[in-house]
Amino acid sequence: MEGIEFAPAMIERDLAPKLRSDARSNPAITLTGPRQSGKSTLCRMVFPKLAYANLEAPDVRAFAASDPRTFLGQFQKGAIIDEIQRVPELTSYLQGMIDDNPQHGRWILTGSQSLTMMESVSQSLAGRTAVLHLMPLARSEVLRFGRHPGSLDEVLFTGGYPRILNQKLAPSEWLGAYIRTYLERDVRLVSNIGDLAVFQRFIQLCASRTAQLLNLSSLAMDAGISQPTAKAWLSILEATFIVFRLQPFFRNIGKRLVKAPKLHFLDTGLVCWLLGIRDPSQLGMHPLRGPIFETWVVSEIVKHRFNRGEHAGLFFYRDRQGLEADIVIEEGRELTVLEAKAGETATTELVGAGNRVQAVLESSFPARRVVVYGGEADQKRTNVEVISWNSLHRHHW
Repeated sequence: MEGIEFAPAMIERDLAPKLRSDARSNPAITLTGPRQSGKSTLCRMVFPKLAYANLEAPDVRAFAASDPRTFLGQFQKGAIIDEIQRVPELTSYLQGMIDDNPQHGRWILTGSQSLTMMESVSQSLAGRTAVLHLMPLARSEVLRFGRHPGSLDEVLFTGGYPRILNQKLAPSEWLGAYIRTYLERDVRLVSNIGDLAVFQRFIQLCASRTAQLLNLSSLAMDAGISQPTAKAWLSILEATFIVFRLQPFFRNIGKRLVKAPKLHFLDTGLVCWLLGIRDPSQLGMHPLRGPIFETWVVSEIVKHRFNRGEHAGLFFYRDRQGLEADIVIEEGRELTVLEAKAGETATTELVGAGNRVQAVLESSFPARRVVVYGGEADQKRTNVEVISWNSLHRHHW
């Protein structure tokens, strides 16, 4: 798990055009995302002429921490500085260097832990850096590999961490090592957690709740920890890009809506490993296959939006009577109401699931309705677009 992430034959990442564009109009770029999502590889591909420094290396980190001016001074033409959160005070020194020479695209900063990193960046580099997020591979990127998962269950099981696809590794083995390294290094960098076994149990309980309303008191009770601890631990999982909270859609539509967010993971391969799924065939009859599929659809749309530099406009809908839609996408005053259904057949019941939500929302907003399902054929039906899971990546979200 040490060192630079590798990408397969230098595949083009979907974020690359946005990264290049922002570098032409900003002195610095800050690129965040989970460890092993391919940040180093992407930056070195896009900016091959920039020097590179990885603060994960103890000697490089010691130099940067003990003598930041000299460390930065060696990069007169700028540099890619990897894992900047390991020496967050560097951003204060970068501020002066950027003000002295605001040439665009000189400094590329990456990090896999957003709490301390974004705090230092916002304090020191406000107005000087664009902030982008690189997530694990989207389906559109996975398809660029010579060999890639073909069936839906294989896709859910494998997830999108580049090294699994690049080196043709067994997902369960790699993800198991990933979790061990995550617990032993990343978690302890963020918080002084004494019992990592209890924290791992907490992550597993979160996996069992993916695509569900977040109930912190229930989660804390099942994990055997206090509710404030559960809240703090969930923040760690968010800061390290393991999970995210999808917020409910709130507008003045005359309905009593739930206020709790939904919990989602950013990688379904990780969900499968945490749930003890060790082969794609185990997904077929798994009781959580539906929520895992919903999380995959939501995370794919999140990735597509992040790759365009879009960080807002994604919600879910649920009122107190249980009327719900898995995703609501807001573009100006227009809404897309989307349902994720793991079934392979587009039945009338499956396709009609979001009719009532669309009717409620259309009283205030123009709303189109989409169903993403586990079958292979796209369909056009009255008032609803039915999209195969395998063509989700072809659409603009």
